[in-house]
Amino acid sequence: MRRNPFGVDICCRKGSRSPLQELYNPTQLSNTAVLHQMRRDQVTDTCRANSAVSRKRRVLTPNDLKHLVVDEDHELIYCYVPKVACTNWKRLMMVLTGRGKYSDPMEIPANEAHVSANLKTLNQYSIPEINHRLKSYMKFLFVREPFERLVSAYRNKFTQKYNTSFHKRYGTKIIKRQRKNATQEALRKGDDVKFEEFVAYLIDPHTQREEPFNEHWQTVYSLCHPCHIHYDLVGKYETLEEDSNYVLQLAGVGSYLKFPTYAKSTRTTDEMTTEFFQNISSEHQTQLYEVYKLDFLMFNYSVPSYLKLE
Repeated sequence: MRRNPFGVDICCRKGSRSPLQELYNPTQLSNTAVLHQMRRDQVTDTCRANSAVSRKRRVLTPNDLKHLVVDEDHELIYCYVPKVACTNWKRLMMVLTGRGKYSDPMEIPANEAHVSANLKTLNQYSIPEINHRLKSYMKFLFVREPFERLVSAYRNKFTQKYNTSFHKRYGTKIIKRQRKNATQEALRKGDDVKFEEFVAYLIDPHTQREEPFNEHWQTVYSLCHPCHIHYDLVGKYETLEEDSNYVLQLAGVGSYLKFPTYAKSTRTTDEMTTEFFQNISSEHQTQLYEVYKLDFLMFNYSVPSYLKLE
């Protein structure tokens, strides 16, 4: 096995304590452990209070588990949420599961991190194997303020000229449904969707009846099923580095593997999100909040001050 530059085998967890033991029976109780307990309680309480909606589905099928990436060597399960640092976390999972193939996550090209064959997901296991891993592995996910994540998805998928597959697949449909007197070119290309049209498409009951949302704007509770799967750790985009390094520390690799730090100048900020919502009617804002309400409540995000809810 190739050793990484730090002289440590990345393959397997050192010591006999699993990440779950490290998390729930820490050698010393820290403020971090208390904070994460509060986040877990918030999810549990929200699921209980909204059980009619959150547990509409009694049982999960293997197909519901395709976002859960498994690392057997370190006994981790990571539910990836697009637009919440998932490229960097997939890179980290490739380092963790690569058994020495990779040592620096940032050497892995972004497009390679999204090749599904590079990571194993929970739906690829048998039912007994799935249950065993859900019970004994540490399960974690990362979340972000829901509307900031939504604006980030819109900017990435609908305002970048290179994203032609999204323009064709979704843009043309959105323009056809939401734009009166659309030009033939707009209907053909679908590359100039306005944010207001995107919002109108998301709150249209027809959209939700037709097919599930695309993963880039699907709710976290629909992607990761936190009311059916007990997540041991909820990381936040706002404290990304800190929370990520805590996961790596629990996995026993924190001494030689750190979350990649770099400030993205194009990052969607709260100010930007506020601006995008200026042109959305209060009626549409209210309907959109209803769509993402469970994500707001479950992960303790307050109603944005710029919203004009009815």
